[in-house]
Amino acid sequence: MTQFWTMNFAWWIAVVEIPAMTGLFLLIWRIKRELHETLDAVRRRLEDEQAEQRQQLAAYKVEVATTYASIPALRDTEGRLTSHLVRIEKKLDSLGFPAMGERE
Repeated sequence: MTQFWTMNFAWWIAVVEIPAMTGLFLLIWRIKRELHETLDAVRRRLEDEQAEQRQQLAAYKVEVATTYASIPALRDTEGRLTSHLVRIEKKLDSLGFPAMGERE
């Protein structure tokens, strides 16, 4: 009777378990491969969309700069900044700080 169970158990492993385990292994391997392919496709799509968004943002920045900042306003701001920088430079000179070109 023991030989019958041993042979029956060996037959079960050889005929049922090994093909089932092989099928499960192949199924998992194929799912993993498809997952990697899908992730690569999503990554490429996201990179393309990000590049497009960056281009749109750059174009919007240029549009804002040309539309909303008038040349007279820019000249006025530049003049004010220059006058402030000259005042700061004079204060630093009066305190004894050397100018940038005069450093040793």
